[in-house]
Formats: sequence, C-alpha cells, structure tokens
Amino acid sequence: MQETLIDVVAAVIVDDLDHPSRLLAARRSAPAALAGRWEFPGGKVEPGEEGLAALRRELVEELGVTVSVGAELPAPDGGAWPITSKHRMRVWFACLRDGTPEPLEDHDELRWLTATELDDVPWLDGDIQIVKTLAQHLSPR
Repeated sequence: MQETLIDVVAAVIVDDLDHPSRLLAARRSAPAALAGRWEFPGGKVEPGEEGLAALRRELVEELGVTVSVGAELPAPDGGAWPITSKHRMRVWFACLRDGTPEPLEDHDELRWLTATELDDVPWLDGDIQIVKTLAQHLSPR
C-alpha cells in the first residue's frame, strides 16, 4: 500500500515579480528537529483546500502579510518538489501587497537574501534544490 503524500505550499517572496533581486527566507524555530534551518514561508494544505488559498492563509498566519502571487516554480519534472519522503511542495513567486513580514509562527528570524547570499544560511534539506534553481531567477542589482 502506497503512503499518501502530504501537500505543502510555499512562497518565494521577492522584491519584484518581474525583475527579482532579493527573496525572503524564514528561519524555523519549531519543531526542534528543524529549528535553526531556513525555508520559504508556507505550510500544509488542509483537506479540501486549494493550493493558492492555502498559501495565502499560511502567509497571513506565519508572517502577517498578504501577497500578489506570480508564476509557479515547478520542479524539474514539471510537478511539485519532493521535499521529504512524505511531503511534496508547490512553490510560487510572490510579492508583498500588504503588511510588513514578521516571524509570527514557527519562525524566529526573517532575512532578505540576494543571489550571492543564498548560501549564507543553512536551508532545510528539501529546499536546497529549489534554492539552486532560484539562483538563476534572481538578477544582480
């Protein structure tokens, strides 16, 4: 019997959807096994919830912001990113629309990173391939 995968959504919040030069990373504070590692804000999709609705809900809960959502960043196979053996994640570019990001839930620090700073933080293992792909999308300023 195949185990059901858990759907997760995340936002690559950038400074500009058309010409991004920085992205917002969030440092986990919980659970303990993930504390201190960096990720893209987002979370689990609730049963019956649509992916973009889950993304918007999670960003309000975790950062206190609303966003304009841009293009999806698909995995190399065109689908969701396999971030653990049990989780797959869909990722969208987003730009702040309302609010100032604050680490409200499951995070203790936020940091804007340029393409040359992406390796300055210890990313969650499942996000490393996404970060490598994103480096090609950030333009130097």
